Amino acid sequence: LLYPEDSETVRNAVIQSLKSRQTVTVQFRFRHKNGHYLWMEANGKFIYNDQGQAVKGIFSSRDISQRRAAENGLRESEEKYRSLVQESAAGYGLVDKEGKFILLNPALAKISGYSEQEALGHYFWDFIHPEQRELIKKFFQQRVQEGGASPVKELKILTKDGQTKYVIGRPILVYKAGKVVGQQIVVIDITEKRKLEEELQKQETLESLGVLAGGIAHDFNNILMAIVGHISFAAMKIGTEHEAFESLAEAEKAAFRAKDLTEQLLTFSQGGAPIKKATSLPELLKDSAGFALRGSNVAVKYSIAENLWAAEADPGQLSRVIHNIVLNADQSMPKGGTIEIKAENMTLAENGQKNLPLAQGKYVKISITDSGMGIPEEYLPKIFDPFFTTKQKGSGLGLSIAYSVIKKHGGHIEVESKVGHGTAFHLYIPASDKPAPEKRAEKQPPVQGKGKILLMEDDAAVRNAAVHILEHIGYQVVSSRDGVEAVALYQEALTKGEPFDAVILDLTVPGGMGGEEAVKKLLAIDPAAKVIVSSGYSTDPVMAEYKKYGFKGVIAKPYKIQQLRELLFKTIGR
Repeated sequence: LLYPEDSETVRNAVIQSLKSRQTVTVQFRFRHKNGHYLWMEANGKFIYNDQGQAVKGIFSSRDISQRRAAENGLRESEEKYRSLVQESAAGYGLVDKEGKFILLNPALAKISGYSEQEALGHYFWDFIHPEQRELIKKFFQQRVQEGGASPVKELKILTKDGQTKYVIGRPILVYKAGKVVGQQIVVIDITEKRKLEEELQKQETLESLGVLAGGIAHDFNNILMAIVGHISFAAMKIGTEHEAFESLAEAEKAAFRAKDLTEQLLTFSQGGAPIKKATSLPELLKDSAGFALRGSNVAVKYSIAENLWAAEADPGQLSRVIHNIVLNADQSMPKGGTIEIKAENMTLAENGQKNLPLAQGKYVKISITDSGMGIPEEYLPKIFDPFFTTKQKGSGLGLSIAYSVIKKHGGHIEVESKVGHGTAFHLYIPASDKPAPEKRAEKQPPVQGKGKILLMEDDAAVRNAAVHILEHIGYQVVSSRDGVEAVALYQEALTKGEPFDAVILDLTVPGGMGGEEAVKKLLAIDPAAKVIVSSGYSTDPVMAEYKKYGFKGVIAKPYKIQQLRELLFKTIGR
């Protein structure tokens, strides 16, 4: 009647009782008359005669089928719970009432960087960031004493390797006999989510600033153009030997420094699209770094891959990024030091590095490393924010510009730093699928130009300055105030057989026809028209992709006389 597999168990229990002369308890399955088996528990012992021989056994048994079913259910439940805890993506830890770990699952071990063996016996608040450690410790102790539910909290974790991670979670009190004996801690890693939110916030801030920058840029650069134009014209008229020439030259430099500030603000503009082309980086890196370090006691060490790919980039904007980062590095080493600039090829596969928010493809990685003071950890999340600076004379725009430019190139920029150990910036720029064009010696424009130019400019001060400059460098000039007048003058000259050699159009005319509309009408009249676009809003999409709109050349205001002379020579050949 015994279940076959239990026969041996019962036999061993009987033998044990005979040997030990003690009461034994044994569980076994016994067949019911209906054919199914019941779990039974038997207790008993043997009775011995004076000679020490067992003469009979006294055993009692009872049906424990329901108890066994309950125990099996509990065991299965515990196994499922343990499996759930061990395999859960959420971090789970169990601490005693003192706050010491007595259990943690693999997910929590991964978040913290500590293995279960390393964590056991340590207070859980040892893994909390120092900024929150005391507060969390007091909160834990208060909950143990007072009980009650706990709200979900966001915590900063300091990992084994010194990284900061963000988690959300809540402690759950564990009771035994009505008393608190510990707490369960359940957390979810939200570090990547926080990074994405911060990235989005940065983008929104930059866009807001871009609206402001774009609004003032055109008028400000027009004013600068009038100033620069008249200063340049006056300097040419009096000559280099005049006592006032040096003052005029300094005034012109100051005006272009103001232009530089405007361009930095315009980098944040929503319309500030880079004019990308295959760009050779070795020379750009050396020129930009060299320019930033003029007069500095800091040395530069270059490590550039021999087969470095060309970057798909706007050379001017990328040069500004390198200049700004190198300048920062220089300022972090007032007693001198070395900056290392490294450039290498990098390919990201579809399942590439998860910490880089980049699409798969080829990139050029540029690393700029200094041995300076380093950046305090609490400042690292803010260094790309507009106007954030720790320097008395800093504008707080340099790194914001670097961030904005790299993002507009479809790349990524990141920083790692430790106080006393220097800082490293890593830039990832999409590689071009074309080689960078080789430099060719260009013909130098003559000192005096020759030809007939139609100038359209709505601002009278800018118009007068530009006319003076064009006439002084040898051109015959006819000016107009808007696109309608310019188109009419062009049509009239064409009809008379006295066509213009080139047309310079201001892109934006408030309340009137600007350059974008005027060029369409000019090309409809004369498909061979050579039209140049000019604007104080240098980052306008039309300026960035001027050829797509029918223009032969582009020049941003304010500009130098030499820039205008070179552009006209390139456009009309004289």
